[in-house]
Amino acid sequence: MTLENLLQKDKHQLAEEMLEMYHELQHKKLELDELKRMVFGTKSERFISTNPHQQVLFDDSKFSETGSETEAIHYTRRKVADKKAGHGRNLLPDHLPRVDHIIEPEEDVSGLVQIGELISEELEYKPAELYVNRYIRPKYAKADGEGVLVGFLPNRPIEKGIPGPGLLAHILTGKYVDHQPLYRQRQIFKRHQVDIAPSSIDGWVARSFDVLIPVYERYRLRLQAKDYLQVDETPVRVQDPSVKGKTHTGYFWVYYSPPDQEVFFDYHPSRGRKGTAAFFEKFRGSLQTDGWKVYEYFGAREDITALHCMAHARRYFEKAAESPETRNEALSRIAQLYHIEEDLRKKELCPDEIRELRLKHSLPLLQEMKSWLDEQLTKHLPKSRMGIAVAYMLSQWEGLIRYCDDGRYQIDNNWVENKIRPVALGRKNWLFAGSHIGAQRSALFYTLTSNAKLAGLDPYRYLKKLISRIPDHPMNKLDELLAHNIILKDI
Repeated sequence: MTLENLLQKDKHQLAEEMLEMYHELQHKKLELDELKRMVFGTKSERFISTNPHQQVLFDDSKFSETGSETEAIHYTRRKVADKKAGHGRNLLPDHLPRVDHIIEPEEDVSGLVQIGELISEELEYKPAELYVNRYIRPKYAKADGEGVLVGFLPNRPIEKGIPGPGLLAHILTGKYVDHQPLYRQRQIFKRHQVDIAPSSIDGWVARSFDVLIPVYERYRLRLQAKDYLQVDETPVRVQDPSVKGKTHTGYFWVYYSPPDQEVFFDYHPSRGRKGTAAFFEKFRGSLQTDGWKVYEYFGAREDITALHCMAHARRYFEKAAESPETRNEALSRIAQLYHIEEDLRKKELCPDEIRELRLKHSLPLLQEMKSWLDEQLTKHLPKSRMGIAVAYMLSQWEGLIRYCDDGRYQIDNNWVENKIRPVALGRKNWLFAGSHIGAQRSALFYTLTSNAKLAGLDPYRYLKKLISRIPDHPMNKLDELLAHNIILKDI
């Protein structure tokens, strides 16, 4: 090999190395931009199109069947009062009890006629109080020494235990709704001069779990019987007794029925197929997921129809900052679909009406987007973020457009993701679960309290009612204890 050839080879090698370094720098820059966006950027996933020609697609007249033209309307309104003139005050709720304090003038009012009164209200607070229920049962001797009569002691949530239903409900609500670890609750009880041993309060939570398992399992069966579910999973750190000083990453699996607004939490130590296989053994219907490979396995079954998540596909484009024009075009097209969904929700239509309007307005936009995606697939490198975003959306396409087939279906999986938020809030307070059984207990209480909130109930009052009634409740009438069936006035 001549010196000239060697120099020429070195030039080519140097050029390749420089090109590789350039791509690496670009990749690092994108990662840095993404990190800045996550730390300092907005949390909202809304996107406002900057294309003025697309504004017409967002017009409410798109849903109008009359085809009438719009007109400008001019009106006047009263000027808002200057802030210095005073500010409004929220009215105190009517359901709160009122304690009246009559304040008479210091002067003598004898013989004067009252012509009215001035009423001022302040919102006051009295700390929660602990008290002791005493069950006193008189004993009576029967005639002729035939025995003794005594009243029956009502069943208690924890046999021979001291906590009442209200105290147990308070502890459980504090831990699983307000995210107060048990040791913090013990400190609060100490301020009431009541010292509860850690082993006692831990045991109360465990026994409450045992008592409420039948209601929890009833929710499992109900969700398995639905014909349309959304599912997602979220990690939780769990103390592993086999490895000292380390935690295991387990997963909460969350199943949600949008039409019925019922939710079920389950726990499994792994994120693999085994974690949700038992649940899907009895499920037949439509399953909406974020495209995780485990869900793809179940979605391939003949008795399951797979739907995918538009919000999840959108996030890939949102991260593709290296192609701003293409990125904005994709986000703008997706925003049009979400605008239609927002209008449909405002109109409070039935599922058949929603399906009809989606087929008329959303499906043509989706068909146009499919053609646009096919074009973009050849314009971007497969390993670029835009190339990955386009390829991902095309690979999920059939599941992404399937929401147009049924008015009950949702465009994305955000509803079930919202139901996971209590877990995320809890992790910031209790950091990790003490054991796998502790994580499963959390799944049970998240199921009960989340369904209470979905039904418009106070979780504390719902848990208190459950704990009070279930010891004597027939197992064949468990549906009467579900949050959606409880009568509000009975709580």
